[in-house]
Amino acid sequence: MRVRPEYQPPLDRWGVALRYLCAAVPMLFHGVVLAWLVAQDGSRLAQVLTDVGLGLLGLVLMGWRRRWPWQIAVATVLLTAVSATATGPALVAYVSLVTHRRWSRTIPVAVVSVLCLLAGAVQDGITQATYVSTVSGVTILGALTVFGLYLRGRRDLELSLRERALAAEREQRQRIERARLAERVKIAQEMHDVLAHRISLLAMLAGGLAYRTDLTPEQTREAALAIQENAHQSLNELRTVLGTLRDDGALEAPQPGLDHLEALFGEVRAAGQRVEVDDSVDGRERLPAPTGRHAYRIVQEALTNARKHAPGSLVTAELGGRPGEGLRIRVTNPARPGSSPGPGGRLGLVGLAERTRMAGGTLSHTIRDGCFILDVRLPWETADRDPTGAGG
Repeated sequence: MRVRPEYQPPLDRWGVALRYLCAAVPMLFHGVVLAWLVAQDGSRLAQVLTDVGLGLLGLVLMGWRRRWPWQIAVATVLLTAVSATATGPALVAYVSLVTHRRWSRTIPVAVVSVLCLLAGAVQDGITQATYVSTVSGVTILGALTVFGLYLRGRRDLELSLRERALAAEREQRQRIERARLAERVKIAQEMHDVLAHRISLLAMLAGGLAYRTDLTPEQTREAALAIQENAHQSLNELRTVLGTLRDDGALEAPQPGLDHLEALFGEVRAAGQRVEVDDSVDGRERLPAPTGRHAYRIVQEALTNARKHAPGSLVTAELGGRPGEGLRIRVTNPARPGSSPGPGGRLGLVGLAERTRMAGGTLSHTIRDGCFILDVRLPWETADRDPTGAGG
């Protein structure tokens, strides 16, 4: 990962104190040496005071090294040409500059540091001590360069780990949001399948009461009781859907399956919908429960769509299949040419396609010979398990 060279982590109180301590230790060492020189030769007092004053100036300038890294590094290095006590602040400012990893600025400052070191070393003439101090100074400068690069590497690693942790946290939040969204879609689909079926039955029964004037009081009473029973069933099924959705989104038993289709056909027939059924499913007891639940909801939604778009027409439901071959659901009803889909039109097919996808199957629909044909194929493997892992 590429890290910006300008990045510098904020320092806490102890970090600031440690850096000033690193600058103060060389200052104290040179201060002791200068004090000893004054004790030997009092005429050098002014020179010593100037040296110490410039060192304190370097210590003050060091506080702006993070805002103006190369400018402060150059200023403190120039002070070392005439002030030994400024060496501490200059070294700290130089390390701070190296951590920025800007070689176009670091190398010139390093060259200036070496030149100032030579200038300070030859003030009292060239001796053996001059060579020793020059070599030592260059060695220390090289070591500090390596140390600054090491600090930069540590900071880059910490930044990389922090950004990875933040990215992992964001990804975790996104996964949670996706799971929540999937759960909302699942709840909405279950509620749609249940309520759309019941409400369409209520609409059919209520329509019969509104337009049939030849009903006897007993027939009217039976229709009103059927409306009441369907309204009660819709509330119970809604409670069941909401109550059987656990925190992880899985649906718990009992849920309607293939064995409940006969009761479904009886309900719609009692409400006045004409349905013919051709059921040739072989080995239905071995059908996985999730696949059976999907099949029930698909048939239920197909009957609901037929009531909406072709009321009063004959609906044919064909079911077939066996383990290893898959389950086929085919629902056919007359298609009325030029009819408007009405409110929510075609949304039923969208819901059917989504449920079929969740079950790992395929869905197709077409209009042939004046009939709307819905064809769904669901996987049915030989093992008694859900091949898709879908929970509904």
